[in-house]
Amino acid sequence: MQHLPNNKKIILFDGACNLCNGAVHFIIKHDKKDVFRFVALQSDLGKEICNYIGVDQTKIDSIILFNSGVAYYYKSSAVIEIASDLGGIYSLLSIFKIFPEKLRNYVYDYIAKNRYKWYGKKESCMIPTPELKAKFL
Repeated sequence: MQHLPNNKKIILFDGACNLCNGAVHFIIKHDKKDVFRFVALQSDLGKEICNYIGVDQTKIDSIILFNSGVAYYYKSSAVIEIASDLGGIYSLLSIFKIFPEKLRNYVYDYIAKNRYKWYGKKESCMIPTPELKAKFL
């Protein structure tokens, strides 16, 4: 895990999911402070990070925010932390912390369960354009 950037937060996402890919593009567009780097869960590095933090990929259907060995968040907590780091109006999503995590994750799981049906699925992970390549590990 030494080859990961120390000053960046890493977002692990489902590289085949259209909703997840749309979220990645949204985050890149609004990441004015250059806080985030991205790794597909299906990649070797994604699997390595999951093993490192003790997350069983076969049992998790979620986005994961990994903060260089300091902490990690998944599901609704990851979404709230990412929105907070984007700043501005997006940081208002932190208001959802008033709801119990179990309730937030119920909503998150419902969306995650239906994401392929609603948004579709790619046959393979996206290949970043040369301009975006530096954002992906």
